[in-house]
Amino acid sequence: MAHVDIYNRPEYSLVIATHILGDIVKKRFGILIAVAVATSLALSGCAKSDSASTDSAASCVKADLATVESGKLTIATGEPAYYPWIIDDAPETGNGFEGAVAYAVAKQLGFTNDEVVWVRTTFDSAVTPGAKNFDFNLQQFSITPERATAVDFSSPYYTAPQAIVSFKGSKIEGKTSIADLKNAKLGAAVGTTSLDAIQNQIGIKPQVFNDNAAAVSALKNGQIDGLVVDLPTAFYLSGVEVTNGLIVGQLPSTGSGDQFGLLLSKDNALTSCVSAAVDAITADGTLAAITDKWLATDAGAPVLKP
Repeated sequence: MAHVDIYNRPEYSLVIATHILGDIVKKRFGILIAVAVATSLALSGCAKSDSASTDSAASCVKADLATVESGKLTIATGEPAYYPWIIDDAPETGNGFEGAVAYAVAKQLGFTNDEVVWVRTTFDSAVTPGAKNFDFNLQQFSITPERATAVDFSSPYYTAPQAIVSFKGSKIEGKTSIADLKNAKLGAAVGTTSLDAIQNQIGIKPQVFNDNAAAVSALKNGQIDGLVVDLPTAFYLSGVEVTNGLIVGQLPSTGSGDQFGLLLSKDNALTSCVSAAVDAITADGTLAAITDKWLATDAGAPVLKP
């Protein structure tokens, strides 16, 4: 993936973080996501996602699915793919948040694990118009109107919460509730939802910075106790930028935030069926269980208590 500003792009690259931290990062960080998806769609049907352009009359019976390879479901991810989305760059194991989501969607569509084929793509090539060598791709693609002119997106499977980054030995290390943060000095970049979260969810006056880079410098220098950013960015900052960095916790979801969707080629006949599958695993609790396992419980980024 090529990103100019890692701090302001939720689909940031974890290349640096993974190579530097390896197994240490893998043991320490994760995400608990609260996914806000409408679940009123009929689970057995092929309902049309608001973010997709599809044929609503398409059949979602496995035998009728127009996949890249007949009888197989071809799923793409990054090269390499990184923790916590994929563990050990091995999506075929189903370990990691997106690996587990991919197999849950495949199962919902009627495919067994051995009928799933994995391919690799760059981030940028996936979001550009044109034919694709995959049925759907997942590598933290934010759903945006601009991208939706070139590709299709499924219903969202992830909504980024806000999190607090700090460092070992800080006055907020080990805090478990929002009430514990009332006397903390927390900072965020101007004009961000992170700044709003400090004011509205924690209820304190924030330290305001021109951008996240300035806020990170303040945290490193001990001018603030913690920095509030979206959780994907928190992974990078706590793992790479901040010495002895840690994620104190994530704020309870408000149902808003940057959303990730499964990416398909534009006007793909599969889009409605893939969206229906995402909606189904959301409604039956499968997605919640996946996110709790791979992106919170096993990795130390708990949701802060009210």
